[in-house]
Amino acid sequence: MNTRQDGGSNRLDDAARAGWLYYVAGNTQDQIASTLGISRQTAQRLVSLAVSEGLIKVRVDHPIANCLDLAGRLKSRFALDLVEVVPSDPNSSSTTIGIAEAAAAEIERRLRSPTPIVMAIGTGRTLKAAIEQLPPMECPQHKVVSLTGNISPDGSAAFYNVIFTMADRVKARSFPMPLPVIASSPEEREMLLNQPMIQPTLALAAEADVTFIGIGDLGPKAPLYEDGFISESELKALQKAGGIAEIVGWVFDREGRMIEGITNDRVSSASLPSREKSLVIALAMGERKLPGILAAANRRLINGLITDERTAAALLASI
Repeated sequence: MNTRQDGGSNRLDDAARAGWLYYVAGNTQDQIASTLGISRQTAQRLVSLAVSEGLIKVRVDHPIANCLDLAGRLKSRFALDLVEVVPSDPNSSSTTIGIAEAAAAEIERRLRSPTPIVMAIGTGRTLKAAIEQLPPMECPQHKVVSLTGNISPDGSAAFYNVIFTMADRVKARSFPMPLPVIASSPEEREMLLNQPMIQPTLALAAEADVTFIGIGDLGPKAPLYEDGFISESELKALQKAGGIAEIVGWVFDREGRMIEGITNDRVSSASLPSREKSLVIALAMGERKLPGILAAANRRLINGLITDERTAAALLASI
C-alpha cells in the first residue's frame, strides 16, 4: 500500500476517533484536541470529516484499527466467538459509555433478522443503558426471555432488570421471570422454580440463540449489595470464600468456579445457556470488572465480549 493510501486511512481513523469522542463520549473540541494531541482547529476539521465521510450516524460506523487488532487478539487468546472493542475515553470513568452503544447495535442487528430467534437477557446497569439506546421495533417473530428474577427484596420491581424496558421498545413476545432475584432459602428457591408457570420460561432460556449479560464486581460497591439483594455480611462471606464477580446473581471465583452455598444456593436465575450451542455475550469494561471478565472468559462462562480498548489491553496483558 502506498504512503498516500496509508495517510488517507489514518486520517479516517483519526476522524472516526474524534467523531466518537464528540458524538458518543460528549467531549468538547478542546477536550478532543487535548486527548489526541492536536490543535482545536484540527479537532474541528476531523469531526467535520467524520460527518462528511458518512462515518457518523447515531454511532461511529468506522472500524478503528487498534480496536480491530485488540478484538482479533482477544478472540484468539480466549477462543471467543464474538468480540467487539470500542474506543476508550481517557477522560471518562464511565463503565457503560461506548459499550452500551455497541451492544445496542448488536442487539438491534439480531432483532432485525427475519428468522425467528430466542434472545435471553440478563440485568445490570450496562445492559439497561444498552436497551435504552434501542429504537422502537416491531419483532413479532422473536422471543425475548429474562434470565433473572425481577423482584427486589422489598417486593418492588428490580430497577436494573431490563425485560420491561426492552418490552417498551421492542414488540416481541417477552417472557419475564416473576421471581425474587435471590430467594429467602434454598427450599423457597426450589419451590418457586418448580412452579408450572416458571418451568416453560426456564426451558426457553436454555434454548436461547443469543444471550446478553453484564458482569457485576464483588467489591465494596458490588451491585448485588448496593441494590439490596444481599446483606453486608453475605457480601463479606462471598468475598472470604473467594468470590470476585457475578453474572445474573451467580457468584464465581478467580478461576470462574461457582461459589458453593452462601447466596448461590438461593439464586432464582436461570442457568446460562450452553456456550456450545449458543452465543453468550458479556458487556463489561473497567478495572473493577477486569478480574470477573478474565475469569468468565478463561472458564468459558461467556463466548462473546463487548468491551473497550483499555480493558481489552489489560485482558491481553494478564497471565
